[in-house]
Formats: sequence, C-alpha cells, structure tokens
Amino acid sequence: MNLEVTLGRLKLANPIMVASGTFGYAREMQEIVDVPRLGAVLPKTITAEPRIGNAPWRTVETSGGLLNAIGLDNDGVDAFLENHLPYLAKIGTAVVVSVAGRTEDDFVSLAARVGSQPGVSAIELNLSCPNVSGGIDFGTNAESCRSVVAAARAATDVPILAKLTPNVTKIADVAKGAADGGADAVCLINTVLGIAVDWRKRKPILGNGMGGLSGPAIKPIALRCVHQAATAVNIPIIGIGGIANIDDVMEFLVTGASAVQIGTANYYDPTVSTRLIDQLPAAIAEIGCSAVSDCVGTLSK
Repeated sequence: MNLEVTLGRLKLANPIMVASGTFGYAREMQEIVDVPRLGAVLPKTITAEPRIGNAPWRTVETSGGLLNAIGLDNDGVDAFLENHLPYLAKIGTAVVVSVAGRTEDDFVSLAARVGSQPGVSAIELNLSCPNVSGGIDFGTNAESCRSVVAAARAATDVPILAKLTPNVTKIADVAKGAADGGADAVCLINTVLGIAVDWRKRKPILGNGMGGLSGPAIKPIALRCVHQAATAVNIPIIGIGGIANIDDVMEFLVTGASAVQIGTANYYDPTVSTRLIDQLPAAIAEIGCSAVSDCVGTLSK
C-alpha cells in the first residue's frame, strides 16, 4: 500500500500530519508518540518578536469542541531557531514551520530566515488566526492572500503552505488567491470564530472575548471548505478540523484533501496520529484503492 503523498514540492511518507499549536515543539511528545512515523510535524506558530499572548482564560470546552484564544504566545523567531529547530531537525520526519505576521513584510522576513535553515521542509503561513489583532486580515481577502503568499514565495526556496480561515464568504476565492500567489498547497481550515459566555457574570469566559472553535463540531464546515476549494484550485489541499478517527481521515481524502492535520484530538488522545497511520492501509483497500492518491477527490457529485 502506497501511503506517500506529494504536496507540490513537499513529499511526505504518509498523509498524517499534526497541526501547529497542538503538538508543542515535538519534544514534549517524544516519550508518548513515535514521532518519526508521522507524515510531518508542525510546531507551534512563531512570530518575529516574542508574544505573551492573551489574558486568561485562554481555553474553554464547548459542546463538541474547544474554544481557544491563546494569542500566538511564543518566544519569537530568534529563540525558535536557537532552542527548538536544532532538535526538530533531527526528529526523523518532515518539519513544517508555522509563521505569522502582522504585516506582509513580517511574513517575508520570517519566510526568508526560517526557509534558509537546515531541517525545514516547508513553511506554513498562518494567515488566519482569529484571536490576534491583525492576524486574520490576509486570509479574508483573495488579493491580500495572493500578495502575501507571492511575497513569501519569492523570499524562500522551500515549499509554502497557506493556512486559511473559514470565516469568509467564499473560501474558494481566497484559496485561488493563495494558488495564484504560488502556494504549494492550501490548509483548510483554521478555527471558526466563536464566543463562550458566563451568563451569571454576564461576561465572556475567554479573556479575549472571542476565540477560535476547533474539534468535532467544525468538521462539517471544514469538509465543506475542502469541497469548495477543490473545485477552484489545482494545487493540493490539506484538510484540518475535527479529525479524530480513520473515518474522518477518509472523509477528507475523498472530498479532496491530499493530506490531513490532526489538531484538537492530540490533547485528549496523544497517540491518535500513529494509530491512524496503522489503520490507513485497510481503509484505502476497502474502497478498492492501492494508494492515498487514488482516493483523493473521488467524492461523487
């Protein structure tokens, strides 16, 4: 059974990736997960300067999901390159570094610096964080998306993935903007904007007010976005949103995703990703395919 996938110029041993922000910097998971078996690891998003993130509360459980407003808390690119990348470069699988910026120049600078480092397989542009001021602008407009992707593409030779927000009117238009800008693949979706309320205090529970909803509750939205984008772009799609079992993985593949990222499920089931890799061959064979690529985009109309 051929589990290899090709995402533009990025080649992975299998389609099971772990989503940024849910797997730490991989070091935290090394005693629990057989990390080299994963298709790719995406460490926590980094920014040009250190960020302390949002005020607490930063997370709250909801029906079928998790609402978070972390605010891209991280130590900045300098600390990442010095303290985390040397370890990540030796973990035995592809490392896709997630970066976020407030301006196009931020994305360009980060792409240039990170992309020049050994051990970096690709860069994911986080164009869609819903709980950071200015963090969602590039993902809500097709031309802005195209511009920042093109600028980052020109700044580095490594593959570029564009992570997009579902909080738009036409996700297909923004995906096309990313493709036109030279993205090797688009990642769909980031979290869905939401709010949790303490009615007794008559206040939002999250310190930031609103946050991003992830987990099983958003899977139908993510599948819809993948389906719509698949009709608009000819570049690979990476599905994200509520994936927790092999049925979820296969739903994304047949809908049009060439790979998937496991996110919220890592919190309550840290070994889920490697288990999905074990289960994938049988699921592919069940529908008469002999490779992951045979399944992709086979949803009947």
